[in-house]
Amino acid sequence: MKGKVIDVTLDTVVGEVMNMKNDGQRLVTFSTYAAGEGKMGILYHFDKELENTHLRLIVDMDKPIPSVSGVYFSALLVENEIRDQWDVVFDGLILDFNRTLLLDPEVTKVPLANNLKIEPKN
Repeated sequence: MKGKVIDVTLDTVVGEVMNMKNDGQRLVTFSTYAAGEGKMGILYHFDKELENTHLRLIVDMDKPIPSVSGVYFSALLVENEIRDQWDVVFDGLILDFNRTLLLDPEVTKVPLANNLKIEPKN
């Protein structure tokens, strides 16, 4: 991965994302990956004048992740997609699709969380 990588925590991620916005950085997208038993990594990708910066957050999947949709409104789409695919919750998500952004009501398991069942949608 090219560009600068900055490690963040649950306590610092929103502030660092705000710093990126104040610096004129464009939010490109997020990437997620399995980071060990019960852990997930999130990379927040930013661009300014063709230079990439990435924030790296490693989280316990059973703890809420602070939403950055209050800083970059467009983040709500990526956070909802991550919520659909992993067993995580974003705290403060501006618009929560409750696992219905990408998943049909017939889906009964979270795709990237092994054997985790989804409650039926009404």
